Amino acid sequence: QVQLVESGGGLVQAGGSLRLSCAASGRSFSNYATGWFRQALGKEREFVSAISWSGTRTYYADSVKGRFTVSRTTAKNTVYLQMNSLKPEDTAVYYCAATPAEFSDLYVEKAARKYEYWGQGTQVTVSS
Repeated sequence: QVQLVESGGGLVQAGGSLRLSCAASGRSFSNYATGWFRQALGKEREFVSAISWSGTRTYYADSVKGRFTVSRTTAKNTVYLQMNSLKPEDTAVYYCAATPAEFSDLYVEKAARKYEYWGQGTQVTVSS
């Protein structure tokens, strides 16, 4: 069982930056592929970014490519999402998710249904 806790959300002006953190506890996070998703009010949850358990492969939604960067530190059992050049349309609750991926150190996943564990979410609000 893995527990995920997101932090780092908040209110920022358009063009600003935030760094979200996803801290894992309960068991080792080292062989889990991780993803970030977001859900805006009244909209469906959408994929944002994913990173393999090794950290060597990443994947981004077109809407955030070039602005967001996902990374992870094994020692701290934490995954990060650095968000730069934020836009009002980035406003949403951001969730991290994890799924076991011992079979491949390059596995990344953008389908929410493939993730077994989810955090509670952190609100990001970008004002214009």
